Amino acid sequence: MAEPSSYRPKEIPEEPGVYRFYNGSDKVIYVGKAKNLKNRLTTYFGSNLAQKTYRMVHEAVRVDWTIVGTELEALALEFSWIKQYHPTYNVQFKDDKSYPYLAISMADEFPRIFITRKEKRPGLKYFGPYTNAWALRNTYEVLLKVFPVRSCSAGNFQRAQRTKRQCLLGDIGKCAAPCVGWVTPEEHKEIAVKLDAFMEKGMENLLPTLRAEMATASEKEEFERAARLRDQIESFEKAQRSTQGNLSDDLDGDFISLHEEGLHAAGSIFIVRRGSIKGSRSWIVDQERALEGDDQIGSLFFSIYSQSAPADIPSEIYLNAEPADRIALEEWLTSLRGARVSIKVPQRGEKVELLQTVERNAHYALVQYLSKRATDAAVSGKALLELEEELQLSRTPLRIECYDISNISGTTVVASMVVFEDGLAKKSEYRRFIIDTDTAQDDTRAMHQVITRRMKRLLADRNVNQSEVAETGGKLGKFAYPPQLIVVDGGAPQVAAAQRALDELGITDVALCGLAKRLEEVWMPGDKDPLILPRTSEGMYLLQRIRDEAHRFAITFHRSRRSKVMLESLLDEIPQLGETRRAALLDRFGSVTAMRKATADELASTPGIGATIASIIFTHLQSLSQSGVELAGVDMATGEILDT
Repeated sequence: MAEPSSYRPKEIPEEPGVYRFYNGSDKVIYVGKAKNLKNRLTTYFGSNLAQKTYRMVHEAVRVDWTIVGTELEALALEFSWIKQYHPTYNVQFKDDKSYPYLAISMADEFPRIFITRKEKRPGLKYFGPYTNAWALRNTYEVLLKVFPVRSCSAGNFQRAQRTKRQCLLGDIGKCAAPCVGWVTPEEHKEIAVKLDAFMEKGMENLLPTLRAEMATASEKEEFERAARLRDQIESFEKAQRSTQGNLSDDLDGDFISLHEEGLHAAGSIFIVRRGSIKGSRSWIVDQERALEGDDQIGSLFFSIYSQSAPADIPSEIYLNAEPADRIALEEWLTSLRGARVSIKVPQRGEKVELLQTVERNAHYALVQYLSKRATDAAVSGKALLELEEELQLSRTPLRIECYDISNISGTTVVASMVVFEDGLAKKSEYRRFIIDTDTAQDDTRAMHQVITRRMKRLLADRNVNQSEVAETGGKLGKFAYPPQLIVVDGGAPQVAAAQRALDELGITDVALCGLAKRLEEVWMPGDKDPLILPRTSEGMYLLQRIRDEAHRFAITFHRSRRSKVMLESLLDEIPQLGETRRAALLDRFGSVTAMRKATADELASTPGIGATIASIIFTHLQSLSQSGVELAGVDMATGEILDT
């Protein structure tokens, strides 16, 4: 890594411009723009740099710049260079999926309509993208009925021309069959032009025409044609109802929202024309190495509009947040469109509500991306290797066990154990522990107890099963498989308690670490200071997922245990209930919430509980509700567990 002072430039101009950082291989690793190059570049050579900025300037070996006349020129040049060089440290948006388009080859002698997911090619007119492939296919079938344009491939078309035999689509009325001369090339071209006009303008002009034709056909007693027109109208109205929401007819523009969640972000767009949502799309921001504070909205605009045709850029674009370079972005879009483009951030009304919907789409796109990444074997393998390196483990942690303690003021203390193998959850081996509160009154003692119990089972199963396996060829017990890494939810005290348990049992071949929630610090046994893993590293992301899963599992178990304990306490207050009847009620209802919702007849139907005792129980519960009594974390007015 180079020392930034070795290439720090002098005499930097105080002009707007674009700068590039290069690494030792003379590859551009970052492109940026500035209103004042001197002020901006000076910040890269200071002492208090953010982590990724620090990494970038130390990887670089030189920097150069280009002076431009205006901030607009700087923005355009920055976008151009990002597209040309694909710099490692710039924000880059990735398509979250490949969306289908409807394409028409208007330049062909016999225009063709088809669905494609490939990159746009010259000579084709595209409509979309469409987020629902099934809906697009349904629309496609309806379009062929109304506009019977050729949809077959070039090979099939030429074969039909040679054999003078139309295909099935011609027979069923979904193609005008220009291949066999049913229509002339000019007539077929006219059908394609009408289809293009319909896709451009929508169905508001077409439906009245179809209704008039249907009425005329009925008057002439051409009932088959009238019925066919009726079916076409119904199909279009159905498609219109499914694609057009409760939006104003004059609503027009692109609605773009950016959703950020921790270290991840996604952007989505709704293309709205005359009150109809014509298409939507989402992008995932790739910010593994993107510098802190980089303009994500500007980068998203580049991803959306840099390849757009002027006609596809609307006059108004609505955002859910003010961009840093709004004026420059407006001028850049205006230059692309050839007409004025305004960027607005609405404050109220249906535009705000629509932007909220767009943001929800971005959120779900991000959730899907993170879920897919969590189950990606390559990503999991990278995360395990990072943990092995960062934690200085002797081997790759293919099996990781994580422990979490859950309690309220030292009562009803439980613990959870979750297992991840090869970076993926193995729920069949999750375990739950009820902590003996006589010997464990706090989290550290509870952690010591649960690790001791787990490791004793490991040693016992290993010793017992080795001889059995040798004799019978059976499998080892589930507790006989040792983890390569134990993760505890907590900081130095919890790690010390777990290490003490391992030392007392003489276990030295299992690595240990703790993950503290507050600052996501990784604590190793005996260390005075925590490790700070890169926030964007796959290893840190895996540790967080494992810790969060252990916490979820512990909380779920704790709530069920707490409810049962409180139900037992509640039943103890009724003298007519003996041990057998209490057990029957516990088996049937299991929680205070369920028992509070039960009627007197439902209580009476429990084995051993008759109408008289059921009435006593029901009256007792009602009296507690009316007095507003809260028992041990249960609101008797609602029966809900309180998280105090």
